[in-house]
Formats: sequence, structure tokens, C-alpha cells
Amino acid sequence: MKTVADIMTTDCVTVSPGDSIFECAVKMRDNDVGFLPVVDGRRLLGVVTDRDLVVRGYAEKHPGSEEVRNVMTHKAVTIEPSASVEEAARKMAASQIRRLPVVENGELIGVVSLGDLAVRERSGDEAEKALEGISEHEHREPFYAR
Repeated sequence: MKTVADIMTTDCVTVSPGDSIFECAVKMRDNDVGFLPVVDGRRLLGVVTDRDLVVRGYAEKHPGSEEVRNVMTHKAVTIEPSASVEEAARKMAASQIRRLPVVENGELIGVVSLGDLAVRERSGDEAEKALEGISEHEHREPFYAR
């Protein structure tokens, strides 16, 4: 059985809680990512997504100099490296997320994404199940149509 450690990405780009949301956006652009773990050293404090920057940052009229700690998701869903790929897919579907930080003793050691589930051998089924779970809530009637 494949584990999360077998498929996770280990060369993660991260930010610290004191970094500005502008610096965070630049890192996302330069690394072509929409998700960054927020760490203190290697200890995972939370995550920040491009959506967090827009919804909790700029849409709330926070300046680009605002610290990431004020717009990040503090209680990130995580997984241990020894967990199965199937467990990762279940967690992603249940939590409606596409990326899952991998932690060991509170320290970030990698990230597993929906893409990691899809491209690894014989794990396409897990990616499909996770995407189905993630997409379930995306098919609701748009708020602007009410």
C-alpha cells in the first residue's frame, strides 16, 4: 500500500507569519502556486491560499503590507507521512481541499496535492474520489443567482 510519504512533494515553498500578503502573492506568482504553508522554522502554523489573499486580504481592504498571519487559515487539515494515499484522498474530500500539508511531530515535511494523487501510479482512483468529494459542494446554486 502506498503512503503519503511515497507521493508527497518535499520541496515546498513556504512563508512566515510576519511576511506581507504582497510578498506572499509574489511568491505564489514566481513559483506558480496558489497555496503556501505558513511556518515558524519548520513548525506548521497554518496555510495561506490565493483565495485567502483575495477574500480575507484585499477584499477586506487590507494593504499589501498586512502580515500573512492576519489572513491565513490557522487550523490547517494535515496528515502524517505514514498515512495511506486512500486516507489522504478521504481527508481532502471530507474537508473540501486540494492540498494537504504533511507533518511529522508538528513540523512540515511535505505537501500532497490532488495532482500528486492523480499522477502517481495506480492512484488515479483516489484522486477521482477526492475530486468528487471536493466538487460536491461546488455545484451548489451560485450566490448571485438567488
